[in-house]
Amino acid sequence: MSHPDGGIPPRQDGLQLDISKTDTIVCEECGNASFIPAFFLKKVSALVSPTGKEAIVPIQVYSCGNCGTVPRKLLESSGMTGGQESKTQ
Repeated sequence: MSHPDGGIPPRQDGLQLDISKTDTIVCEECGNASFIPAFFLKKVSALVSPTGKEAIVPIQVYSCGNCGTVPRKLLESSGMTGGQESKTQ
């Protein structure tokens, strides 16, 4: 959430975040540094669904704005695997 003056709000513990000291994530395939929101859609069987009905679950990730690759760490942390799921385009 951004601060009304456009900056990052101060942390509640009083520490300030200097964004210039953070690492920029770049695409593992092409080196691009801009990413766009993307979704994987997972079908949940009625047998394991909490409602007892088949469901579609969207999993949000970010894909490279240039080549469509989803960073491996995002795939792992979202419970997705590599292979055909590494490209969203």
